[in-house]
Amino acid sequence: MQQLRQTLIRFPRLRLLLRSAYYRMQGLPPISYAGISRDLVRACVDKEDPTILDIGCNDGWHTRWFLETFEHPQLYCFEPDPRAIARFKSRVGQRANVHLFEMALSDHCGEIDFHQSSGQSTSDEDNWTKATRPEGWDAAGSIRQAKEHLTAVPWVTFDQTIRVPTSTLDVWCREHNIGPIDFVWMDVQGAEMDVFGGATEALGRTRFIYTEYSNRELYEGQTDLRGLIKHLRGFDTVVRYSDDILFSNKKLVGSSTAALARKLQRGADASLLSLSETSPPTARK
Repeated sequence: MQQLRQTLIRFPRLRLLLRSAYYRMQGLPPISYAGISRDLVRACVDKEDPTILDIGCNDGWHTRWFLETFEHPQLYCFEPDPRAIARFKSRVGQRANVHLFEMALSDHCGEIDFHQSSGQSTSDEDNWTKATRPEGWDAAGSIRQAKEHLTAVPWVTFDQTIRVPTSTLDVWCREHNIGPIDFVWMDVQGAEMDVFGGATEALGRTRFIYTEYSNRELYEGQTDLRGLIKHLRGFDTVVRYSDDILFSNKKLVGSSTAALARKLQRGADASLLSLSETSPPTARK
C-alpha cells in the first residue's frame, strides 16, 4: 500500500486518471484541479457586454474580477450581510454598470433569517484574512443554519442571526425587466436549492451557471452535487471543480462552445500537471 501511495505521488497524471475513472463509475463528472480562468469565461460568454448575476457577492471580489474580464458587463450583485455590503461599496465604488441589491435570494419574497458567520483564523500565517475582515469571517453566512461546517472549520462561528429582505430570482427579474442572463456566479453557502426554487423562469433564460457545491451537509438541508445535477435537468456539466461546478443551458449554448470551454480547461489542467511533475521532490527529514 505504501508503495502504491508513493507511485501515485510520483505520477500525478496516473493519480488524476484513476480519480476520473472512480468518479465516472459513481456517475459523477471528473474533477478539474486548475481553477476557472478568465479565458474560459470569455470563451463561454463570447460577448463584451454580458448580463452577469453575482449572487452572494460578499465584498465584491468576483465583481471586480468580472469588471476586469469584460469591456462592458452589466453586473447585478446580491448580498445580505451589512458588513460585506459596507466593504463592497468601499472597494467597488459607484459604477453605472454595477448594481448592488442588499438582499438574499431564496424561494419566497418577504424577509428571511440570515445566519451571519464570524470568527478569526487561528493560523498565525493567515494575516490576510485578519487584515481584510477585522470584524470576523463574514464569507460563510447563509440563510441555512450551519451543520457540519461547525466541525469542518471550527474557528468560523455562527452566533448572530439577522432578518434580511428576500425575493425570488423570478420576481426580481420581472421587477427589473431582466431578459436573457449570460452568466450566474453563485456562492450562497448551502442555499443553492433555495435560489433555484425561486428561479424557474430565470433559469430558462440563463446560459451559464457557476455555483459552489459540497457533498457534505455543511448547512442544514444542503443538497449535494447529485441533487444539483438532477434538479438542473436543462443544463449540461461543462467543468466540475473541487468545490464548484460550471453548467451550460442545453437549449441556449451550442455544443461547440461547451467543447471549447472543456478544451481550455484541459489545457489548464495539463499545465498544472506539468508544473507538479517538474517540481523538485520534497527533501526527506
